[in-house]
Order: sequence, then C-alpha cells, then structure tokens
Amino acid sequence: SAPALAPAEAGPPVTYYAQPGPPAGSPLEKVEPLKVDVSNDLVGTSLNKGMTGISLEATDLADPDLSSDNASMVKLLQEIDQPVLRFGGNAVDRRFFWTSSGEAVPADYKGDKTHPVKAVGPADLVRLKTLLEAGDAAVSLTVDLGHYNPARAADMAKNASAILGNRLLSITVGNEPNGFVFNDVKSGNGYSLEQYIRELKDYAAAIYAVAPNVPISGPGAYDQKWWQPFVDADLPQKKILTFHHYPLSNCDGGLPQDSPTLANAMSRTMHDRGLNYQKAALAVGQAAGLETWIPETGISACPGSNETSRTHASALWAADYALTAAQLGITRIGFHSSLLTCKGGPPLSAICSAGAYPFGNGQMSGRANFFGISMVAELEAGKFMKVNSSGGGPAFSYALQNADGSTSVVIINENDPEKAAQTSVTLNLPGKPVTGTMTQLSGPSYSAENQTVIDGAKTEPRPLAKRATVPGFAYKSPTQQFQLTAGTVTVLNFKY
Repeated sequence: SAPALAPAEAGPPVTYYAQPGPPAGSPLEKVEPLKVDVSNDLVGTSLNKGMTGISLEATDLADPDLSSDNASMVKLLQEIDQPVLRFGGNAVDRRFFWTSSGEAVPADYKGDKTHPVKAVGPADLVRLKTLLEAGDAAVSLTVDLGHYNPARAADMAKNASAILGNRLLSITVGNEPNGFVFNDVKSGNGYSLEQYIRELKDYAAAIYAVAPNVPISGPGAYDQKWWQPFVDADLPQKKILTFHHYPLSNCDGGLPQDSPTLANAMSRTMHDRGLNYQKAALAVGQAAGLETWIPETGISACPGSNETSRTHASALWAADYALTAAQLGITRIGFHSSLLTCKGGPPLSAICSAGAYPFGNGQMSGRANFFGISMVAELEAGKFMKVNSSGGGPAFSYALQNADGSTSVVIINENDPEKAAQTSVTLNLPGKPVTGTMTQLSGPSYSAENQTVIDGAKTEPRPLAKRATVPGFAYKSPTQQFQLTAGTVTVLNFKY
C-alpha cells in the first residue's frame, strides 16, 4: 500500500490579511488564473530609495508652504520615502525670475491670477532646505532658458549649490525646449535644436564656472530627436538624460488610442507602450553611460478633467509605470503636481491643498495617484529578479531580492474592481518561506475619486513588521496559492 502522506508543516499562529471583495451585487466575471514564477536569476537592475518623487512648477519655490513648518508637507514627503522634489514645468521659462539681489521683475514677464509671475531668491532656497531635511528629500532644479541669460542661471546654481549642498542632485536648462516653437516661449522668432545646443553649452559653461560639482540633466524633452544631441553635447559636467512622458495626451480625440480614457489607461496596450517609450530613451542614455530619469510624467497632460483625473485607475497606473521604469533601469521619476487646491486645481496633481481656490491654506494631502506612488516608494531597496507570469488578464508582476535575503513580490491587478471576480494566483518562489506578509492598495472602481486606500486607510503602507499574513500562506512551501481582489496593488514579502 502507498505510504501515508506526512502532514504539512505548520508555522506559528498568524493573522491573515483581510482584503476587500468585489462590491455587493457585482456581475462577477471570471478572470483567468495568474501564474507567477520567480527565479533566483537577476534582471541586472535595482530599485533604489528615492526612485519616485514629485515634480512642481519652478514658481512654487516662492511658496512659503514649502517649509519644515508645514507638517502636512513633511508627512507627504516621508510617506514617499526619500523622494526628489523637482522644480521646472511650464512656469520656469515664462513666469519664473531668479534674483539674488532683490531686483524688480522685468515688465515683459506675464502671468495671470492662477499662474502669477514669481521672483525667487536665496531665502527661498534656505526655507526649502528645511523642508528637504525634515522630509529627508533631495531636489532637482531648472533654470530659465526662455529669457536667455546664462549669468543669471549660473548665479542661481551657485546659490543653490552653496545652500542645498548634496541634496541638490542636478540642474536642467529650460523645460521642454522642443516645445518652444509651439507655445509662447520662442514662437515669434522660431527655435531650433541647433540653437538649443548652442545655448545649452553657454549655460553649462557658466554654471560649471561657479558650481562645478552639480550635474546638468536634460534635455527634458518629449521629442525623441532631442535626446541624442543632448547626449552628444560637449558639456564640462556629468550629464543625466531626462525625458518627459504623458502617454494619454491626445486631447481632441483625433487618436483614440491616445485619448485619456479609463479603457485605455487600464489596458495591457497602455503598459506595453509605456515600456517601449521608456526603453527608447534608456537605450540612448545607456549607450552613453548616463543615468536616465523621467523628471516629469503623468497619465495625461490634457488640460482640465478627463476620465482618468483623480481616479483610482491613476493609482494603479502610477504604481505600474514606476515599477516598469525601475526594472528597465531608469533611476528617478517625478509625477507632475501642484500646490494649488484640491477643488479647482490641476486634476492630474498627486498632491493638493485644502482651502479656497486657487492657493488654499497649505494643508497638503495626497490624491489616488499619490498612494500608488507610495506603494512603490515604501518597497525595500532591492535587485529585480526575473519573473515569468501568465494569465490574470491585465495584471503585472515584479519581484525584488532584498538585502536581508527576503523576496518582495508586487502584483498589480488592473482587472475591473466593479466587475471582476478575485484572481486565483499561484506563486512559485525560489525558496521555502517561513513568513509571508501582505499590504494592499485598493479602491471600489476605476472611476472612484478620493476612495483609494492602503490597508483600509489613506496613509502609507503598514511597516513590514506589522503586516498581516498572506491569506492561505503555506509554511515552508515554495508554492503559494491565494486570491487577489481586482483593482489592487499588492506587495508580498517572504522571508526564508
């Protein structure tokens, strides 16, 4: 007769994670089971602390709320764990005036009620440094190229380097110079790539003379033709290749596949297109031995609200976009945001202020996409492991080998939380885990606004030591089987 099977080993008593189920009465559509195989083989890239950050307008440097006195802003920075604050945006070449001597803003600088011209000086950088220290953050600055003045840019770089020290990671010359001919920056006289490179060299030489240790990053362009000339430009300081990307920004409906709709945002095609665009830029940077950053991104740059604005879907997209970039080898990413009010302010912004429009009261909070960023930011620094996955519909899996030998697995389940049944997951690990914990971002629907939560609350994930156990965790088994609710970002950690 066949030998009796030995009983499975049992671990210590645990509390299992209670994830939300589909809404009551949902027409539960079955999802193909998801199989994820994690290998001990490494991809060759790493997820480092500070990979995800926030991008703001250069004029925001004048805002007194960017200070260690603003507890709400400090808390947000702490929740995305050593982020980079990047200052640039459309304002820098139009409405931003640097002065270290307190001179008046020239008359040809134009703004409006919600986009006023701002003068910024050394005192603003001193105040910013208090915020960076309290929130354990770094900064990347942009200098004005719209009003050609290398000496003024060099003065800003000199002051920034002296005040901010090693928290200043880079300086960029101009914002999206490839767009100068299409907007009100250089449209009257035209502007060419060749002119940009000449001016870039002038700025870089002036900056190097007073702040030689600060790298130049750029071109911060969304036109691929501008990437290689920047890389090839003979600049005296180390360079960092940067590009901007808003994947769903066909605002007039002329290109349906690029329109900011929930269907587009939550599709495998969207994931693949983002990956391919990131690969294209990374290939240029890696060939030159340069780091590659995405200092400004968002799901859509279309003005005003659209289907993707402020929604739970934007949280799922943000987490997947950041992890895709990190696994490829992109080392910094900034989600473009605003300090204006939650009501009436830019709907794509990951953060916003309470209070009356437009400038609010400085009490900052995170929107849905901010929580997606937080799920990535709170991961342990680690090396990406090779993953093979199949099934699961629009679901994307990543794995990290952590410094303590544990494995973190991230599964982004983009199935419709209003319609889809839970996904049956079979996860094959490269070892026999003695613990398996879980944290999860969830929301009731793609379109839900202000309802995205992490572990049931609007805050960062629970600390690793306080997380509940993966449902159905099999002690010392390399194969784990469990269910995952649709519309979630789930981070699992297994110790061996």
